[in-house]
Amino acid sequence: MMAATKRIALGAVVTALVAGLAGCSSSGTEAGGPGTEKKTAPGGEERSPAAAPKGAVKLIGDGSTAFTGAQPKLPVAKKLKPGQKPPQFVVFSWDGAGEDSQKLFSHFREVAKKYDANMTYFLSGVYLLPEEKKALYDPPQHSAGRSDIGFNDAEGIHDTLTELRAAWLDGNEIGTHFNGHFCGPDGGVGTWSVEEWKSEISQAKSFVQNWKTNTPTLKAEAPLPFDYDKELVGARTPCLEGQKNMIAAARTMGFRYDSSGVRDQVWPKKKGGLWDLSMQLVPVPGRDFETLSMDYNFMFNQSGTTQGDPDQHAYWGNQMRDGLLQAFDRAYNGNRAPLIIGNHFESWNGGTYMRAIEETIEKVCVQKEVRCVSFRQLADWLDAQDPAMLADLGTLKVGQKPAQGWPAFLGAAQGKAASSPVPAGPSGEAADRGAK
Repeated sequence: MMAATKRIALGAVVTALVAGLAGCSSSGTEAGGPGTEKKTAPGGEERSPAAAPKGAVKLIGDGSTAFTGAQPKLPVAKKLKPGQKPPQFVVFSWDGAGEDSQKLFSHFREVAKKYDANMTYFLSGVYLLPEEKKALYDPPQHSAGRSDIGFNDAEGIHDTLTELRAAWLDGNEIGTHFNGHFCGPDGGVGTWSVEEWKSEISQAKSFVQNWKTNTPTLKAEAPLPFDYDKELVGARTPCLEGQKNMIAAARTMGFRYDSSGVRDQVWPKKKGGLWDLSMQLVPVPGRDFETLSMDYNFMFNQSGTTQGDPDQHAYWGNQMRDGLLQAFDRAYNGNRAPLIIGNHFESWNGGTYMRAIEETIEKVCVQKEVRCVSFRQLADWLDAQDPAMLADLGTLKVGQKPAQGWPAFLGAAQGKAASSPVPAGPSGEAADRGAK
């Protein structure tokens, strides 16, 4: 069982609004060999063949990771045809992803498979570092061996590795939530320099790339089936702090996107050279403000504690689910901006937020022209599009549908450019609108 300490990172006042910052997550079954058939996702895009990689597995370093060929089961990014309505993208993502006794990683991996969805799992590097080796972590502005979410044990590392392998083979993305989850003004990630961020990123990679050396009892385990130097292309910072300097570091280290900011439900643009795929403000049904599209932020605004009134659990879960569905509907029937949703593998308030997320997945991922994708897949699609078309999409406000219709709105931007497949791209929680 995972030995990580659980800690909630509470909010701060930002622009005179109540801020509920994203908390930390605590951290089954290994998938069999992928099939060989082609599949079509609910959004209609063709998926790459799910064939097992050809040739021998090429171990990397101490054998903790390996190059096994192109990732299976990925959708092929295509440029929109002139005047074509964009698909509705939805990204479900998980901070600090690890498998513990709650078995939520394995559960939601199976939920994703059931609804032909892909997700992004932001792994905390210390979840692959055993407690007895904690001194290997040298966090910026803190003593060696310090972590605000603790470390792991051999069983927890084994279980997390099992899920990471299977998740990647299912077509999901393994990003990073970095390591020690330090928040606030006293040495928190928001105070770190660019060079300190580079150190943190390098260490997050190292713990993934050297888990066999760091946990010798697991040396006989299979490697992770990817090269993490190429797989790691995006992140979300602890508590959504430190984004500016993190981006400055990450863009020199192969990153393509960041999901550490706060924005409205509008089409993304690049920020500091990376796609800004930030968390979004979404409705809170029955309230006159919006909150961040994350389980922690709904919890913060509803109860302010992970152990609130049990009589309210069902109501709070329904409120989150319905808020996310309202956000989906206004995008799906409006500007078609990607919907970004963040979560933690936690059973806060009786697990009501996990139920809310599962019911949201069941509702939205099966709808026509909807693609439930990872951040990496969304970045691939954005990179495949005509920049002029993306600029036009960026003029649409929250929930705004083109008055003249999609064919006229996007036809001029794209001219007569033909649709053509584009290869997948290179392996290259602040403010709520709180009650006033």
